[in-house]
Amino acid sequence: MFRLAGTKLNRSSAYHPQSDGQTEVVNRGVEVYLRCLCNDKPKEWIKWIAWAEYWYNTTFHRALGMTPFQVVYGRKPPPLLSYGTQVTSNVTLDEQLKERDEMILSLRGNLRLAQEQMKKYADKRRRDVEYD
Repeated sequence: MFRLAGTKLNRSSAYHPQSDGQTEVVNRGVEVYLRCLCNDKPKEWIKWIAWAEYWYNTTFHRALGMTPFQVVYGRKPPPLLSYGTQVTSNVTLDEQLKERDEMILSLRGNLRLAQEQMKKYADKRRRDVEYD
């Protein structure tokens, strides 16, 4: 079936992800994302796994030239709308939407800090080059 589809099946061990570089890169990205989300409550990472999946599927992938969402559905992902101060008749939904908005604000700050850290470490290995 893989041959007919023109794909290649790569096998790797669940306990040795280093054998598959692509999976290792994805795992590292999801790990950083979850760390940013769960910064103050690391034991609640499972609560944010769906957001990590959404992030992965809606992030531009250089190798694809688009997001995985676009590959699967043939269109750009819909934007997340801010809940704001609207009120619904469902209290649980209200709480979830407010929590989501707070999480997104927190996530933006945490991701900004993570990017600054990555830049700081990358800049340590770089040097300015002057041309005469």
